[in-house]
Amino acid sequence: MSGYRENMATLVKQLNEHGYRYYVLAQPTISDAEYDRKYRELEVLERAHPDAIFADSPTQRVGASPVAGFQTVRHREPMLSLNNAMNEGEIREFHEQVLRFLEREGASEVITALSYTVELKFDGIALSLTYEDGLLVQALTRGDGESGEQVLAQVKTVRTIPLRLRGEFPERLEVRGEVVLPREHFERLNNQRVAAGEPPFANPRNAAAGSLRQLDPSITAQRKLAFFAYGVIGVAEQGHNAILAHAREWGFLISPFIRTQLTIEGVVKAFGEATALRATFPFDIDGIVIKVDPTSLQAILGTRQRSPRWAVAGKFPPVEEHTVLRDISLQVGRTGVLTPVAVLDPIRVGGVTVSRATLHNFDEIERKGLLIGDTVVVRRQGDVIPAVIAPVVAARNGDERHFIPPSNCPVCGSGIIRDREAAAMRCPNRLCSAQSSARIIHYAKREAADISGLGEKMVALLMEHGLVSDVSSLYDLTIAQLEALPRMGQQSSGNLVTAIEKSKTISLERFIFALGIRHVGERTAQALATHYGSLQKVRDATVDELISIPDIGEETAFAISEFLSDPSERELIDRLLSRGVQVQESERVSRTSEGETAGGGALKGLTFVVTGSLPSFTRTEVERFIQHHGGTVSSSVSKRTSYLVAGDEAGSKLKKAEALGVSVLNEAGLRAMVERGEY
Repeated sequence: MSGYRENMATLVKQLNEHGYRYYVLAQPTISDAEYDRKYRELEVLERAHPDAIFADSPTQRVGASPVAGFQTVRHREPMLSLNNAMNEGEIREFHEQVLRFLEREGASEVITALSYTVELKFDGIALSLTYEDGLLVQALTRGDGESGEQVLAQVKTVRTIPLRLRGEFPERLEVRGEVVLPREHFERLNNQRVAAGEPPFANPRNAAAGSLRQLDPSITAQRKLAFFAYGVIGVAEQGHNAILAHAREWGFLISPFIRTQLTIEGVVKAFGEATALRATFPFDIDGIVIKVDPTSLQAILGTRQRSPRWAVAGKFPPVEEHTVLRDISLQVGRTGVLTPVAVLDPIRVGGVTVSRATLHNFDEIERKGLLIGDTVVVRRQGDVIPAVIAPVVAARNGDERHFIPPSNCPVCGSGIIRDREAAAMRCPNRLCSAQSSARIIHYAKREAADISGLGEKMVALLMEHGLVSDVSSLYDLTIAQLEALPRMGQQSSGNLVTAIEKSKTISLERFIFALGIRHVGERTAQALATHYGSLQKVRDATVDELISIPDIGEETAFAISEFLSDPSERELIDRLLSRGVQVQESERVSRTSEGETAGGGALKGLTFVVTGSLPSFTRTEVERFIQHHGGTVSSSVSKRTSYLVAGDEAGSKLKKAEALGVSVLNEAGLRAMVERGEY
């Protein structure tokens, strides 16, 4: 090795060692001035010999140029989500499920080896890191669990992620963990954003996600993110605890709270201990993760479609605070539905400042008995979504007042109408600027036309300057028009135009979803695309045809027909096609005689509607759960509905189900139906 390369190699090794001691161990052994001197010395050598720069040089943490977009890459193994245990009873039930499954699989003789590792559940963004010969070569977000976005340049700026592993390691391995933004840096970042006239992030998790998705890695570097490893693929060990120990040896931070327990009572005790320590950690956590420790037992337990049987998330109790309901404002969505929003005196709830919370619909205001001026209980549901739970009636002083539902749209002034579902009020003016803005934002979603860079702020800027009026006008934008806007340079303008141009080729199901038809989500859009195969056949669909599709209820069928027969909407579709949008046809799938997709499962032949907030499922997860077990999910309740799955805050769908005599299940009831058929 030549003299300068040897010097560079020595400096890289020294600086990485000192960086590890500073950022991971928090035990620096040299002064900041000495570190800076060595760093500058390395920079001088690298400028003189750019072809000799080492891939793991600390200078490469912020050495990449901004990227035009993020490449989607398939995970080698799916990144599964965890089922939730909301209290001690459900933690014990998880243990019983583990025992039952092991006995069912004929593994009762190894149950004596059962033990659990308990660690923190970080409230951040899941990340997968791939190392080859110890060098970091790939970094993927979780994405949809099957595929994620390549964010290697951004991840290299995170100082607690080693560019090269320490010690001994396999030739290839994958380290999975969570990116978090410590609360101290979150507060500092939000203060900076407010001072610059930018909206603050809602919570550290959103800030971490936004930081990882910065096209310019130098911006990510400013955010002071941290990474905690919680799993490794590609290393043979007898237990999860040993795997975490390896991760620490390779240079990673791991959970500062780890307990190995031989009994479920020990796990419950650890849950209580972590709950008590929750506020002492410098980053947000929303529970613990309980994992069967022996990897041999993990292999026997295996996985369900979306989650492992050998792990569960023990969620902390919701955090509640009191504040004052100062007003109720109105938001107009893309379909014209008016949503009441609680305007609150800012209050810290579980480490996050909350000043607004959705009230879902007007019936909820009446049902909860809320008055403007009330002291109210605010809860962070699952540590993410703020919700107004109830008024503190005893705190009333007589100055409170009733909320009067509006008779006109607060944006365009049109007279509002009651939707078929009585809880909803709607602005019927499809040209309402609030609806147009919301529809453009929806059209640009990743699940729809996937126009990167076209978020709420960008759409507001385009609307303000009169450059767009509906989704079709997006395809008329030029780089010159965008460059003339505030804070828009040549590169960002070019990137946006490129993303818009790329969106011209779109699948039928994505196009249907992107149109923003009432009651039509991704699943219904897929059902339409599968049933009809082409856009023209969808446009010609009748109400009777739509109702005959198993996944589509009467209410949704009328909404689709109303949309497709509206002259302004038909003209909008024509304008999109005339501007070069190419809608790809969809392959139709065979159906059984009963109209169901061929297949089996415990829920085969049953149609479900889901409403409200469920303890352990997101809406997407419960729909996939039902479909995985053979059931059909519809968006509206009808006489053909087999069951309504209802959670907290269930609204008009519950009333309609009761009126029609449709059976109602909670989450436990749904799981029990599946358990009786298959585990």
